[in-house]
Amino acid sequence: MANHSNAVGAIRVSTAKQGAEGDSPEAQKEQIERFAAAKGLEIKKFFVFLESASKEQQPMQEAVDYCKDPKNGVDCFIIKSIDRFTRGGSLSYDLLKTQLEAAQVKLVDIYGIISSSEINTLEHLGVEYKWSVYSPSKKSEILEAERSKDELRDIMTRMIGAEVRYTRLGYWMRMPPYGYMSKRIDTPNGKRTILIPHSEEARYIKAMFELRATGQYTDDEITRKINDMGYRGRGRGRIGERAGSPLSKGHLWRFVRRTIYAGINMEKWTGDRPLRCAFDGLVSVETFNRANKGRRVIKEAAGKITVEDVEEARYKDKNVRKEEFPYKRYVMCPECNRPLLGSVSTGRSGKKYPAYHCTKRGHNFRISKQDMEDTVDLFVSKLKLSPKRVDKLYKAVEESWRESKAQHESRLGDLDARILNLQNEITATVQKLKVLNNETAIKYMEEDLTGLERAIGELESQKLALAEEKPRDMKAFCKKVRHMVEHMEKILSQQMEPTKKAKLFGLLFDRPPTYADLAGGTAKKPVFTGVNALFSPKSKNLSQVEGHLGLEPRTHGLRVRCSNQLS
Repeated sequence: MANHSNAVGAIRVSTAKQGAEGDSPEAQKEQIERFAAAKGLEIKKFFVFLESASKEQQPMQEAVDYCKDPKNGVDCFIIKSIDRFTRGGSLSYDLLKTQLEAAQVKLVDIYGIISSSEINTLEHLGVEYKWSVYSPSKKSEILEAERSKDELRDIMTRMIGAEVRYTRLGYWMRMPPYGYMSKRIDTPNGKRTILIPHSEEARYIKAMFELRATGQYTDDEITRKINDMGYRGRGRGRIGERAGSPLSKGHLWRFVRRTIYAGINMEKWTGDRPLRCAFDGLVSVETFNRANKGRRVIKEAAGKITVEDVEEARYKDKNVRKEEFPYKRYVMCPECNRPLLGSVSTGRSGKKYPAYHCTKRGHNFRISKQDMEDTVDLFVSKLKLSPKRVDKLYKAVEESWRESKAQHESRLGDLDARILNLQNEITATVQKLKVLNNETAIKYMEEDLTGLERAIGELESQKLALAEEKPRDMKAFCKKVRHMVEHMEKILSQQMEPTKKAKLFGLLFDRPPTYADLAGGTAKKPVFTGVNALFSPKSKNLSQVEGHLGLEPRTHGLRVRCSNQLS
C-alpha cells in the first residue's frame, strides 16, 4: 500500500432518500478521507452514485472505467464496504474487481475485508504461476458480495410484496396517472394512498371520454378539441408522452383504454385481473364502454368484474364512404338499435345501388340512400319550436356564457397559483444550495432549478394565450342561435356538405333515432320521444352549435341547460 499514491474514492447510496436521511454521501466521504489519510493516499477524484441497486447496469462501472485509463494514474480504488461497491452478487463483484486487477489498481474497503496480500502456493520452490497466486480474503469477499445481494432481495421482497398486497386491496402504489393526484388517507389498513381527481388534468380526461362516447366525432376532431382546451402532457406515465406535448390521436386511444379511469385497476400486480379500486374513477363504467365503442368492455355481474378486449379489426372505425353515408352515426337499425352501415352494391347491369343496411346480427334491414335522405328531410320539416321555448333557450345561453366567463377567470387564477408555487419551490431550492457542499447533490439541485424555470416558462405561455381569449359577444351569438332555431329546416336543406348536415341533424335528438322512429312520426306527435336533445337537460355542448354556424368557440365548457320541448 505504501507504493500507492493516487486513489479514487467511490460513494454510493441506493436512493436519493437514503442519501439524505441514512448513509449519506457526506458520511461515506468523510470515512474514506480518514482512511486515505491514515494510509498515506491522495484521493484524486470522488465518484458519487445516487442510483438504484436493482439496475442491471452496474453504476460503479463508470468509476472502474476511469481507473482503467492509464493517463489517470490511479493505483487504488477505495470503497466503504463491498455492499456499497455492488449488490449484484459474487458474479458482478468478481467482474468489476477483475477489471481493476487487470489495470493494476487495488480495490480496498475501510472495514478491511478485502486484503491486499497475496500468497503463492509454489513460493517455497521459487516458481510462480497465475493459478498459484491467490488472495486469502477472496472467499470472505465472495460471501460478503452474496450477502449484499441477499439483503437487496430481502428488502425488495418486503417492499414490493407489501405494495402488491395493498394494490389488490384497491389502493394505489405507483405514480398517479394523468388526470389523478395521490392522497394519503386513514383506512382499516393504516395510512394508504388513493387517487383523487387532479384539479386541472381531470377535466381533459373526462372530456376525452364524453366526446368519444357521443359517437359524433372522429378521433382527430376530439384531439383538436382537447388541445384547444389547453391540454399539455405531463411527461410521465405509461402512454409515452413528453412533458408539455399536445395530445395526439395515439395518446387519446391509450387514455380511453385505461380502465383506471373507470375506477378499475388491471395490471401485473393484480394478476391481470380487474379489481374495483378503493376510490372512484373519473368516468362511469357505462361512459367508459361507450367511449371504447365495443373494443374494450367492462362488465359487472354477480359481484364479478371482467374486461373483454374484442378483436380490433371487427370494430375498426373506417372512414371509407364517410361523405357518401353521413347518417351512419346518427340513425340506428330498427331491429337491433345499432348504427347502420353504408355500402354500394352493384347490379347485374353494372348499376350502383347505395344503401344503409344492417345484416350481421341475425336480420336483414336495408334502405336506399335516397329513401334515407328523403325520410330525414320529411321528419325535420315536421318539427317546430315554440317562441316561448326560444326565450328560455336564450336565458340558458346567457347563464352558460356567464359560467364560461367565470371559468375563464378561474383558469387564469389557477395558472397564477401554479406559477407562484413553482417560484416558491425555486426560492426553497436556492436556500438549500447555499448550505450544500456535495458536488453531486448540487448537480441534482441545479437540474431541479432548470426544470422549475422551464415549467414556469410554459405556464407563462399558457397564461398569455388564455388571457388573449375573450368571451364571445353575447348579442352576436344569440343572433346566430335565433337564426338557427327559427330556420332549422332551411339550414339543413341548404347545407351542401353531408357530414356537417348529419352533425346538425344529430343535435335534434336526446338519443340517436332508429329509421322506424323517423319514418313513423307525425306533425302533431312524433312516435320518437327522443327529439330535441339540444334543448333537453341532456343538452350537447353549445360549441357544437357554434361549429355548425361557422364559428369556432373561444371559451370552453359552454353548455345549454334548458328543458325546452318541441311542439
